[in-house]
Amino acid sequence: MPNMILIADDHPLTCEGLAMAARLAVPGAIVHFAGTIAEAEQRVDAIGSYQLILLDLMLPDTTGFSGLLRLQFADPDARIAVITARQEPALATQARELGAVAFLRKSEPIDALAAHIRNIVAGVAVFPPDLPIAKNSMRDRIAQLSEAQRRVLFALADGRSNKQIAYDLGITEATVKAHLTAIFRGLNVYNRAQALVALQPLLGSIGDE
Repeated sequence: MPNMILIADDHPLTCEGLAMAARLAVPGAIVHFAGTIAEAEQRVDAIGSYQLILLDLMLPDTTGFSGLLRLQFADPDARIAVITARQEPALATQARELGAVAFLRKSEPIDALAAHIRNIVAGVAVFPPDLPIAKNSMRDRIAQLSEAQRRVLFALADGRSNKQIAYDLGITEATVKAHLTAIFRGLNVYNRAQALVALQPLLGSIGDE
């Protein structure tokens, strides 16, 4: 079965370059495109799962890293690599905290991007060297949650109600509430609003690209 790669970016020239790099890195790969997170979610729903998603941070229907969380929720098995024109080390650190497998820069030559993509598909994480460690403990707190709890947390960050989370995950609302109780305890908060405030540094706007 051919490798399925999704490029979530709203710049046609960038999409063309990334597609060239992806096909160079993974011969025979099938490459799909999405210009928004909503379109990417529709692609995932139609396909089932992608081996790799190349995600632009600045899509029209996302702020901060909310798009990354939404796609992790939609396609938990995909390896998601953030690609951006931004160069701040803090962004790469945040992307790593939230579970991205790579932080790539759009300015890199196609050959370099292809090499990175080849490594990512092979299971290698690709981040800038000497990436600073986050000063907050949110990464460790999220890491201590179970996979089911993280999926509920990502849905919570996306603004979904308990009822919607239960429907999307195929569990009962009572189970959602139990997960939220564990999440609040793990994040050292007391309710949904405080959890979102705690996540805000990772979810908030990162400015114009």
